[in-house]
Amino acid sequence: MNVTFVGVGAIGLPMALRIQQAGHPVTGVDVVGRARENAQMSGVDAVAGFADAPHAPVVVVMVATPEHLASLVDQATAAVSDQTWVIMSTVGPSSVREQGDRLRKLGARVVDAPVTGGVARAKTGELVIFAAGDAHDIETVLPVLSAMGKVNVTGEQLGDGQSIKVVNQHLCSVHIVAAAEALNLARALGLDPAAVLKLVESGAAGSWMLSDRGPRMLEGTDVGVTSAINIFVKDSGLVASAAASCGADVPLLTIANARYQQAADAGLGMKDDSRVIETWR
Repeated sequence: MNVTFVGVGAIGLPMALRIQQAGHPVTGVDVVGRARENAQMSGVDAVAGFADAPHAPVVVVMVATPEHLASLVDQATAAVSDQTWVIMSTVGPSSVREQGDRLRKLGARVVDAPVTGGVARAKTGELVIFAAGDAHDIETVLPVLSAMGKVNVTGEQLGDGQSIKVVNQHLCSVHIVAAAEALNLARALGLDPAAVLKLVESGAAGSWMLSDRGPRMLEGTDVGVTSAINIFVKDSGLVASAAASCGADVPLLTIANARYQQAADAGLGMKDDSRVIETWR
């Protein structure tokens, strides 16, 4: 089936490539010129605006923020009838419900399907997908979703997938900051952080985030960006908002969110999220 993929950035492009490699023609949409150039060089046609893409039965959305999603829906209102929109961005439960309701009123079907696994798993098609929505709608787009990773059906209501992603991002936010604090502690104790990392990551203190982000924390500020500080400013903020809406107490998340914000305020917002370690220096 033809697919319009909105947001072919660092993680979106490998996701779009997996869909195309599975046999579904893809047109990428991205306002950033470099992202479009990268897509074209990788073999994915790309255009600057949603209206410039040929009409497709499936629209996959991988934009950065709830505001970007709202803006996209504003632009697409005249063309969404009979499309199935798969919202894979991390935008929070309230955003996907609000924009999903708008899309449904315009005649579209909507699947809430955020992902976890990062750029590395996007490239191998091993993302974990939390899919929620009408069972028939999910079934319709399953060939597209399965090209990107393992599909877990998490509920029938829009927002169920985003709620699980909120829990996921709570843990990711805290784990990255905990890893940075631990490696800084090793340095302060006069130890070689790289040697300590190798020793502890395979034991009870190990975590996926420690093994993935830890080595990059020990590199310089200009280490390659796979997920920016600003993404975790946004994501940890979404977690805080969701927690506040249901009265959940998240003191560790509050500390982590403050560290990401401190890093952004120091000019590190576009740097890799591993650079949160610089807030200890």
